[in-house]
Amino acid sequence: MSTAVLTPTPVRQTTPDSPVNGFWADTWNVMTRELKPVLREPASVLFAMVQPLVFLGLFAPLLPETPDGSALQWFVPGIVAMTCLMGASFTGANLTNEMLTGSHERLLVSPLSRSSLLVGRALKEVVPMLMQTAIILLVVTPFSFDLHLGGVLVGVVILSLFSIGVGALSFALALASRDSEWVFWTVQQTLIFPVLLLAGILLPLDGAPRWLEIASDLNPLTYVVEAVRELFAGNYPIDTIAAGFAGSAVVAALGVCIGLRAMRNSS
Repeated sequence: MSTAVLTPTPVRQTTPDSPVNGFWADTWNVMTRELKPVLREPASVLFAMVQPLVFLGLFAPLLPETPDGSALQWFVPGIVAMTCLMGASFTGANLTNEMLTGSHERLLVSPLSRSSLLVGRALKEVVPMLMQTAIILLVVTPFSFDLHLGGVLVGVVILSLFSIGVGALSFALALASRDSEWVFWTVQQTLIFPVLLLAGILLPLDGAPRWLEIASDLNPLTYVVEAVRELFAGNYPIDTIAAGFAGSAVVAALGVCIGLRAMRNSS
């Protein structure tokens, strides 16, 4: 009678994810979580388009024709940048609601890293911005607006960086004003319109007083808007585009740094 000899099966050794891989996995999970309400209710994106479309409908007929063609070539990129700024700056309100309901505290004690909670939420802002830009271009292209797809693609990269930074700053403001919701809306509304006007989105700043010119030069959105206008017109001036990338990169870096510090100190 023979005895069977059982050879133990070697156990495959698994190694835990590196901190870098774990961070990006957590960031992806947070981003997809934040995107689910947008994908389930795309009408929310359309609702956010009411104000930009009203501006297009009321201001565009008042714009004079330019030597280079339709005034829409100048006005539409500014409206796209305005939509990017306003949409990203409102996102801290979602975090305010999460803090009021207690869901934010539950996320803080989850295995997700706090850095990924901030970065994932900031990256999420790119998707609504892209959707809103596409809607605006679909609306205006039949009305004397020349669509230059290559320039638009480069322009939305600049706007994406800017949107990430503004979104992160909005979350930091929500964390700082968690005990007083009205503080968030007061600061947000107080800052957003001067930033828009000083960037020359609705009106050109040619011939403005010197102090306005200096304030405009200190506004990163000014360089973003100038670059996007050139790109949407099919022009590629290296200095203007580089300044636009620099302006959006400064906002992104500043926003993420401030947002990460606020998130790590959150309780």
